[in-house]
Amino acid sequence: MAEGIARTYASGVRCALWPDVDCDAALAFAAANAGPAPVALLMIFAAATTDPLQLAAAIGRHFPGARHIACSTAGEIGPEGYAEDSIVIVSLPQAGFHVSTLTIENLSGIEFADIARRVGRFRQEHDNTPPEGFAGAEGFALSFIDGLSRREELFVSAIHEALEGMPLLGGSTGDDLEFQRTWCIADGRILSDCGVLALVSTKHRFTAFRHDNFEPTDVRLVVTDCDQETRTVRELNAAPAAREYAECIGVAATKLDSMSFASHPVVVKVGGEYYCRSIGHANEDNSLTFFCAVETGVVLTVSRSLHLVESARSAFRAVTEETGADFVLGFDCALRRLDAENRQLKRELSDVYREHGVIGFNTYGEQFGAMHLNQTFTGLAIGPRV
Repeated sequence: MAEGIARTYASGVRCALWPDVDCDAALAFAAANAGPAPVALLMIFAAATTDPLQLAAAIGRHFPGARHIACSTAGEIGPEGYAEDSIVIVSLPQAGFHVSTLTIENLSGIEFADIARRVGRFRQEHDNTPPEGFAGAEGFALSFIDGLSRREELFVSAIHEALEGMPLLGGSTGDDLEFQRTWCIADGRILSDCGVLALVSTKHRFTAFRHDNFEPTDVRLVVTDCDQETRTVRELNAAPAAREYAECIGVAATKLDSMSFASHPVVVKVGGEYYCRSIGHANEDNSLTFFCAVETGVVLTVSRSLHLVESARSAFRAVTEETGADFVLGFDCALRRLDAENRQLKRELSDVYREHGVIGFNTYGEQFGAMHLNQTFTGLAIGPRV
């Protein structure tokens, strides 16, 4: 018989993990461990095999009227670290958090200005209607976006502009690396081709941060021919892209696979800092399809790996010392999990997440500020009251 795991953190945030995709059992377990405090926001991270219709119905039965965001994943992170084929439920209590949510549909057809305008109005409404005790409270924004939409850059840059400096982080929904369909549930509605934004004001100390485990080498790859719409690079350094990349990392082009890309991402320099730009797959015509936007003329740099576990432990130790947090909401790239498996470090990395209270999911892309990233961990550490 399946058994769930429940945790309560110092901020009043609660988490429940159910070890299979039985939606009714998972939400019943979460409700039984939710305590009496009203819920400001319910976040649910569900394995891609979860039936979204059953999940939406179970949320309505066990948390009637609760504001909620659910999404499909490429793996879950629960109280004991990495999980799979599971459902993770996180609840923020009204006593410490004021939450508003906005769903933007039809991402494939919407324009930057439309998103920015809607988010700007949404921010004003959120700020102008604080509950008692939340006037002047600090805030942050969480984004959840269809990981197959190819519209993450548009969505996150428009939001960032409209939020005028409010910390923003989030993740792209997944489907266990099948790349067929991902989904979100926003207040009972099951959607794809969408983005969901949550604005959160809080009385608690928090910090948003990002972390990766790569450093640039001296090897440069210039995008000399690409299709921006499909994120496909046909040529690097005026040579077939897959062959040029494979030569740079020391493998045959015919041997390129997800593990190759997870172990050897390329990075791009923006504003003096390097950001990962991961490759999704190689194609029969020797082109490469990326998980993020690419354009002709961009200079990519091949990176080398730092120690995956130790770099993560150092990052979490720093934010814990800064905030006193025992809970971290985490958006962890699916390729980081693959890289950990490839290096036989998955259990060690999972233990680091468990030790630092990381709860979240494996993503098809991560958002931080105005940037859509790959092979990165973006997180929100929440500590005691200010």
